[in-house]
Amino acid sequence: MGFSEIPIITNTCLLMNRRDFTHFGLLFCTSPYLLSDLVSTDNTEDQFLMTVNGPVPALKAGFILSHEHILVDFIGADKVSADRYQTKEVMQKALPYLKKLSADGGNMLIEATPSWLGRDVQLLQKLSKESGLHIMTNTGYYGASGEKFVPAHAYRHTAEQLAKSWISEWEKGIDGTGIKPGFIKTGLDNYPLSAMQQKLVEAAALTHTETGLTIGVHTGDGKAALKELEIIQRIGVSPEAWIWIHAQNEKDRGVHLEVAKEGGWVSFDGLRDANVPDYVQFLIDMKKAGLLSKVLISHDAGWYHVGEPDGGNFRGYETIFRSLLPALKKAGFIEKEIAQIFKVNPAKAFTVKVRN
Repeated sequence: MGFSEIPIITNTCLLMNRRDFTHFGLLFCTSPYLLSDLVSTDNTEDQFLMTVNGPVPALKAGFILSHEHILVDFIGADKVSADRYQTKEVMQKALPYLKKLSADGGNMLIEATPSWLGRDVQLLQKLSKESGLHIMTNTGYYGASGEKFVPAHAYRHTAEQLAKSWISEWEKGIDGTGIKPGFIKTGLDNYPLSAMQQKLVEAAALTHTETGLTIGVHTGDGKAALKELEIIQRIGVSPEAWIWIHAQNEKDRGVHLEVAKEGGWVSFDGLRDANVPDYVQFLIDMKKAGLLSKVLISHDAGWYHVGEPDGGNFRGYETIFRSLLPALKKAGFIEKEIAQIFKVNPAKAFTVKVRN
Protein backbone atom coordinates (compact mmCIF):
# COMPACT_ATOMS: atom_id res chain seq x y z
CA MET A 1 0.00 0.00 0.00
CA GLY A 2 1.09 3.59 -0.65
CA PHE A 3 1.33 6.42 1.86
CA SER A 4 -2.28 7.43 1.35
CA GLU A 5 -3.51 3.96 2.27
CA ILE A 6 -1.60 3.65 5.54
CA PRO A 7 -3.88 4.26 8.54
CA ILE A 8 -3.03 7.36 10.52
CA ILE A 9 -3.08 7.02 14.29
CA THR A 10 -5.29 9.72 15.78
CA ASN A 11 -3.11 10.37 18.83
CA THR A 12 0.62 10.14 18.28
CA CYS A 13 1.85 12.12 21.29
CA LEU A 14 5.26 10.95 22.42
CA LEU A 15 5.39 9.21 25.77
CA MET A 16 6.01 11.64 28.60
CA ASN A 17 5.05 12.12 32.20
CA ARG A 18 2.47 14.68 33.29
CA ARG A 19 5.06 17.28 34.28
CA ASP A 20 6.77 17.10 30.89
CA PHE A 21 3.46 17.31 29.04
CA THR A 22 2.40 20.36 31.02
CA HIS A 23 5.76 22.03 30.35
CA PHE A 24 6.09 21.28 26.65
CA GLY A 25 2.45 20.99 25.67
CA LEU A 26 1.76 20.06 22.07
CA LEU A 27 5.39 20.43 21.05
CA PHE A 28 5.85 16.67 21.24
CA CYS A 29 2.51 15.69 19.74
CA THR A 30 1.61 15.13 16.14
CA SER A 31 -1.89 15.94 14.99
CA PRO A 32 -3.82 13.21 13.13
CA TYR A 33 -3.15 14.67 9.69
CA LEU A 34 0.27 16.26 10.13
CA LEU A 35 2.38 13.51 8.61
CA SER A 36 0.04 12.98 5.70
CA ASP A 37 0.22 16.72 5.04
CA LEU A 38 4.01 16.72 5.02
CA VAL A 39 4.84 13.48 3.24
CA SER A 40 4.09 13.39 -0.47
CA THR A 41 1.58 10.77 -1.54
CA ASP A 42 2.68 8.12 -4.01
CA ASN A 43 0.09 5.50 -4.88
CA THR A 44 2.29 3.68 -7.35
CA GLU A 45 4.43 1.76 -4.85
CA ASP A 46 4.74 0.74 -1.22
CA GLN A 47 6.73 3.16 0.90
CA PHE A 48 8.45 1.55 3.85
CA LEU A 49 11.59 1.43 5.94
CA MET A 50 13.34 -1.92 6.43
CA THR A 51 14.16 -2.89 10.01
CA VAL A 52 15.80 -5.97 11.49
CA ASN A 53 12.28 -7.32 12.07
CA GLY A 54 11.00 -6.52 8.60
CA PRO A 55 9.37 -3.58 6.82
CA VAL A 56 7.64 -0.72 8.65
CA PRO A 57 5.31 1.66 6.74
CA ALA A 58 6.95 5.07 6.56
CA LEU A 59 4.02 6.86 8.15
CA LYS A 60 4.17 4.50 11.14
CA ALA A 61 7.90 4.83 11.77
CA GLY A 62 7.33 7.58 14.35
CA PHE A 63 10.13 9.51 16.05
CA ILE A 64 13.42 8.42 14.48
CA LEU A 65 17.03 8.79 15.62
CA SER A 66 18.79 8.63 12.28
CA HIS A 67 22.40 7.88 13.28
CA GLU A 68 23.26 5.95 16.44
CA HIS A 69 25.32 2.94 17.52
CA ILE A 70 24.83 0.02 19.91
CA LEU A 71 28.08 -1.93 19.49
CA VAL A 72 31.35 -1.05 17.73
CA ASP A 73 34.67 -2.89 17.50
CA PHE A 74 37.62 -0.72 16.42
CA ILE A 75 40.21 -3.51 16.29
CA GLY A 76 40.28 -3.55 12.48
CA ALA A 77 38.88 -5.64 9.66
CA ASP A 78 41.63 -8.24 9.91
CA LYS A 79 40.83 -9.08 13.55
CA VAL A 80 37.15 -8.24 14.10
CA SER A 81 35.04 -11.16 15.31
CA ALA A 82 31.86 -11.83 17.26
CA ASP A 83 33.99 -14.05 19.52
CA ARG A 84 35.46 -10.89 21.05
CA TYR A 85 32.35 -10.17 23.13
CA GLN A 86 29.49 -11.91 24.92
CA THR A 87 26.02 -11.19 23.57
CA LYS A 88 24.48 -11.45 27.04
CA GLU A 89 26.86 -8.83 28.40
CA VAL A 90 26.12 -6.45 25.54
CA MET A 91 22.39 -6.95 26.07
CA GLN A 92 22.69 -6.10 29.76
CA LYS A 93 24.71 -2.99 28.95
CA ALA A 94 22.66 -1.60 26.06
CA LEU A 95 19.08 -2.56 26.84
CA PRO A 96 18.45 0.01 29.64
CA TYR A 97 19.49 2.82 27.30
CA LEU A 98 17.20 1.56 24.55
CA LYS A 99 14.28 1.22 26.96
CA LYS A 100 14.95 4.78 28.15
CA LEU A 101 14.86 5.97 24.54
CA SER A 102 11.52 4.25 24.05
CA ALA A 103 10.15 5.78 27.26
CA ASP A 104 11.31 9.24 26.19
CA GLY A 105 9.32 8.91 22.97
CA GLY A 106 11.70 7.40 20.46
CA ASN A 107 10.25 4.83 18.07
CA MET A 108 13.12 3.89 15.73
CA LEU A 109 16.90 3.78 16.07
CA ILE A 110 19.00 3.58 12.92
CA GLU A 111 22.15 1.66 13.86
CA ALA A 112 25.06 2.83 11.73
CA THR A 113 27.73 0.24 12.57
CA PRO A 114 28.80 -1.39 9.29
CA SER A 115 30.16 -4.81 8.49
CA TRP A 116 33.80 -5.38 9.57
CA LEU A 117 33.35 -2.82 12.35
CA GLY A 118 31.16 -4.89 14.65
CA ARG A 119 27.79 -5.17 12.89
CA ASP A 120 25.78 -7.90 14.67
CA VAL A 121 22.31 -8.12 13.18
CA GLN A 122 21.06 -10.92 15.44
CA LEU A 123 22.03 -8.88 18.49
CA LEU A 124 20.13 -5.92 17.06
CA GLN A 125 17.08 -8.08 16.44
CA LYS A 126 17.09 -9.32 20.04
CA LEU A 127 17.46 -5.78 21.39
CA SER A 128 14.66 -4.57 19.14
CA LYS A 129 12.28 -7.18 20.48
CA GLU A 130 13.30 -6.58 24.10
CA SER A 131 13.12 -2.78 23.93
CA GLY A 132 10.09 -2.36 21.68
CA LEU A 133 12.09 -0.09 19.36
CA HIS A 134 12.33 -0.50 15.63
CA ILE A 135 16.03 -0.91 14.80
CA MET A 136 17.59 -0.66 11.34
CA THR A 137 20.94 -2.08 10.21
CA ASN A 138 22.94 -1.62 7.01
CA THR A 139 25.06 -3.10 4.26
CA GLY A 140 28.30 -1.69 2.83
CA TYR A 141 31.94 -1.16 3.87
CA TYR A 142 33.49 1.68 5.87
CA GLY A 143 36.46 3.35 4.21
CA ALA A 144 37.22 6.16 6.68
CA SER A 145 39.98 6.04 9.32
CA GLY A 146 42.59 5.27 6.70
CA GLU A 147 40.65 2.24 5.42
CA LYS A 148 41.43 0.24 8.59
CA PHE A 149 38.01 -1.37 8.44
CA VAL A 150 38.02 -2.34 4.76
CA PRO A 151 38.42 -6.11 4.26
CA ALA A 152 41.32 -7.29 2.08
CA HIS A 153 39.08 -8.66 -0.67
CA ALA A 154 37.66 -5.18 -1.33
CA TYR A 155 40.99 -4.14 -2.86
CA ARG A 156 40.78 -6.99 -5.37
CA HIS A 157 37.12 -6.53 -6.22
CA THR A 158 35.61 -4.00 -8.58
CA ALA A 159 32.82 -1.65 -7.58
CA GLU A 160 30.42 -3.95 -9.45
CA GLN A 161 31.59 -6.98 -7.48
CA LEU A 162 31.24 -5.17 -4.16
CA ALA A 163 27.77 -4.00 -5.13
CA LYS A 164 26.80 -7.57 -6.03
CA SER A 165 27.60 -8.78 -2.51
CA TRP A 166 25.71 -5.90 -0.89
CA ILE A 167 22.73 -6.46 -3.17
CA SER A 168 22.78 -10.12 -2.10
CA GLU A 169 22.41 -9.07 1.55
CA TRP A 170 19.28 -7.16 0.55
CA GLU A 171 17.84 -9.98 -1.51
CA LYS A 172 18.77 -12.95 0.70
CA GLY A 173 19.45 -11.47 4.12
CA ILE A 174 22.70 -10.97 6.04
CA ASP A 175 24.92 -13.98 6.82
CA GLY A 176 22.12 -16.49 6.46
CA THR A 177 19.91 -14.81 9.09
CA GLY A 178 17.21 -13.54 6.74
CA ILE A 179 17.65 -10.10 8.35
CA LYS A 180 17.83 -7.39 5.69
CA PRO A 181 19.68 -4.08 5.71
CA GLY A 182 17.71 -0.84 5.69
CA PHE A 183 20.38 1.36 4.09
CA ILE A 184 23.90 1.38 2.66
CA LYS A 185 26.68 2.63 4.94
CA THR A 186 30.14 3.63 3.86
CA GLY A 187 32.72 6.10 5.11
CA LEU A 188 35.33 8.45 3.69
CA ASP A 189 38.09 10.67 5.04
CA ASN A 190 38.76 14.26 3.99
CA TYR A 191 39.14 15.25 0.34
CA PRO A 192 40.91 14.13 -1.82
CA LEU A 193 39.40 10.66 -1.73
CA SER A 194 41.55 7.59 -2.21
CA ALA A 195 40.85 5.17 -5.04
CA MET A 196 39.30 2.73 -2.57
CA GLN A 197 37.04 5.38 -1.08
CA GLN A 198 35.82 6.41 -4.51
CA LYS A 199 35.18 2.77 -5.36
CA LEU A 200 33.08 2.34 -2.22
CA VAL A 201 30.87 5.28 -3.21
CA GLU A 202 30.52 3.86 -6.72
CA ALA A 203 29.56 0.47 -5.27
CA ALA A 204 27.02 2.12 -2.99
CA ALA A 205 25.46 3.96 -5.94
CA LEU A 206 25.26 0.76 -7.97
CA THR A 207 23.66 -1.00 -5.00
CA HIS A 208 21.06 1.73 -4.69
CA THR A 209 20.00 1.39 -8.32
CA GLU A 210 19.17 -2.30 -7.72
CA THR A 211 17.74 -2.14 -4.20
CA GLY A 212 16.36 1.35 -3.50
CA LEU A 213 18.40 1.47 -0.29
CA THR A 214 19.51 4.96 0.75
CA ILE A 215 23.25 5.69 0.79
CA GLY A 216 24.66 7.07 4.05
CA VAL A 217 28.28 8.24 3.89
CA HIS A 218 30.42 9.12 6.91
CA THR A 219 32.24 12.11 5.44
CA GLY A 220 35.37 13.95 6.48
CA ASP A 221 34.68 17.42 5.05
CA GLY A 222 32.57 19.42 2.63
CA LYS A 223 34.84 18.88 -0.38
CA ALA A 224 34.56 15.12 0.15
CA ALA A 225 30.77 15.46 0.31
CA LEU A 226 30.69 17.33 -2.99
CA LYS A 227 32.87 14.64 -4.57
CA GLU A 228 30.46 11.96 -3.34
CA LEU A 229 27.61 13.89 -4.89
CA GLU A 230 29.48 14.03 -8.19
CA ILE A 231 30.13 10.27 -8.17
CA ILE A 232 26.58 9.16 -7.43
CA GLN A 233 25.11 11.56 -10.00
CA ARG A 234 27.52 10.28 -12.63
CA ILE A 235 26.16 6.79 -11.99
CA GLY A 236 22.62 8.08 -12.27
CA VAL A 237 21.55 8.28 -8.62
CA SER A 238 19.59 11.27 -7.35
CA PRO A 239 21.01 13.31 -4.43
CA GLU A 240 17.73 12.47 -2.65
CA ALA A 241 19.07 8.93 -2.17
CA TRP A 242 22.21 10.15 -0.37
CA ILE A 243 22.89 11.27 3.22
CA TRP A 244 25.90 13.41 4.10
CA ILE A 245 26.73 11.92 7.51
CA HIS A 246 28.65 14.12 9.98
CA ALA A 247 27.96 17.33 8.07
CA GLN A 248 28.78 19.16 11.31
CA ASN A 249 32.47 18.51 10.51
CA GLU A 250 32.21 21.13 7.75
CA LYS A 251 32.07 24.63 9.23
CA ASP A 252 31.22 26.37 5.95
CA ARG A 253 27.44 26.66 6.18
CA GLY A 254 27.32 27.50 2.50
CA VAL A 255 28.27 23.92 1.63
CA HIS A 256 25.40 22.61 3.76
CA LEU A 257 23.00 24.86 1.90
CA GLU A 258 24.45 23.88 -1.49
CA VAL A 259 24.01 20.16 -0.80
CA ALA A 260 20.48 20.61 0.55
CA LYS A 261 19.48 22.69 -2.49
CA GLU A 262 20.74 19.86 -4.71
CA GLY A 263 18.40 17.51 -2.83
CA GLY A 264 20.89 15.70 -0.58
CA TRP A 265 20.22 15.00 3.08
CA VAL A 266 22.38 17.05 5.47
CA SER A 267 22.88 15.10 8.69
CA PHE A 268 24.12 16.78 11.86
CA ASP A 269 24.64 13.72 14.03
CA GLY A 270 27.09 14.51 16.79
CA LEU A 271 24.65 16.08 19.24
CA ARG A 272 25.72 16.49 22.86
CA ASP A 273 24.50 18.76 25.65
CA ALA A 274 27.51 21.04 25.09
CA ASN A 275 26.74 21.76 21.41
CA VAL A 276 22.96 22.12 21.55
CA PRO A 277 23.18 25.88 20.76
CA ASP A 278 25.16 25.08 17.59
CA TYR A 279 22.49 22.65 16.44
CA VAL A 280 19.70 25.11 17.16
CA GLN A 281 21.50 27.72 15.04
CA PHE A 282 22.03 25.22 12.24
CA LEU A 283 18.31 24.46 12.19
CA ILE A 284 17.45 28.16 12.30
CA ASP A 285 19.71 28.76 9.29
CA MET A 286 18.19 25.87 7.35
CA LYS A 287 14.70 27.08 8.21
CA LYS A 288 15.47 30.61 6.99
CA ALA A 289 16.78 29.13 3.73
CA GLY A 290 13.59 27.09 3.28
CA LEU A 291 15.56 23.85 3.60
CA LEU A 292 14.29 22.40 6.87
CA SER A 293 12.91 19.48 4.86
CA LYS A 294 16.47 18.28 4.07
CA VAL A 295 17.84 18.07 7.63
CA LEU A 296 18.58 15.03 9.81
CA ILE A 297 19.61 15.29 13.48
CA SER A 298 21.00 12.58 15.74
CA HIS A 299 23.53 11.90 18.53
CA ASP A 300 25.99 9.35 17.11
CA ALA A 301 25.73 8.00 20.65
CA GLY A 302 26.07 4.64 22.40
CA TRP A 303 27.89 2.28 22.43
CA TYR A 304 29.32 -0.96 23.75
CA HIS A 305 33.08 -0.67 23.03
CA VAL A 306 34.35 -4.17 22.28
CA GLY A 307 37.65 -4.78 24.05
CA GLU A 308 37.06 -2.32 26.89
CA PRO A 309 36.11 -3.49 30.43
CA ASP A 310 32.31 -3.79 30.68
CA GLY A 311 32.03 -2.28 27.23
CA GLY A 312 33.42 1.08 28.29
CA ASN A 313 31.38 4.28 28.56
CA PHE A 314 27.93 4.01 26.98
CA ARG A 315 26.49 7.45 26.14
CA GLY A 316 22.70 7.45 26.14
CA TYR A 317 20.30 8.80 23.53
CA GLU A 318 18.75 11.52 25.70
CA THR A 319 20.08 14.90 24.60
CA ILE A 320 17.43 15.42 21.92
CA PHE A 321 14.62 14.96 24.42
CA ARG A 322 16.26 16.54 27.46
CA SER A 323 17.93 19.55 25.84
CA LEU A 324 17.41 20.06 22.11
CA LEU A 325 13.62 19.92 21.92
CA PRO A 326 13.13 22.46 24.74
CA ALA A 327 15.74 24.70 23.10
CA LEU A 328 13.95 24.48 19.74
CA LYS A 329 10.66 25.39 21.38
CA LYS A 330 12.32 28.39 23.02
CA ALA A 331 13.73 29.39 19.61
CA GLY A 332 10.22 29.45 18.12
CA PHE A 333 10.02 26.10 16.35
CA ILE A 334 6.45 24.85 16.17
CA GLU A 335 5.01 21.34 16.37
CA LYS A 336 4.89 20.84 12.62
CA GLU A 337 8.53 21.85 12.16
CA ILE A 338 9.75 19.49 14.88
CA ALA A 339 7.73 16.66 13.37
CA GLN A 340 9.36 17.54 10.04
CA ILE A 341 12.85 17.16 11.52
CA PHE A 342 12.40 14.01 13.58
CA LYS A 343 9.57 12.11 11.90
CA VAL A 344 9.00 13.15 8.30
CA ASN A 345 12.58 13.81 7.18
CA PRO A 346 14.12 10.52 8.36
CA ALA A 347 11.10 8.55 7.16
CA LYS A 348 11.52 10.03 3.69
CA ALA A 349 15.31 9.76 3.74
CA PHE A 350 15.29 6.03 4.56
CA THR A 351 12.29 4.97 2.52
CA VAL A 352 13.31 2.05 0.30
CA LYS A 353 12.84 3.47 -3.17
CA VAL A 354 15.04 3.75 -6.26
CA ARG A 355 15.70 7.45 -6.90
CA ASN A 356 17.33 8.07 -10.27
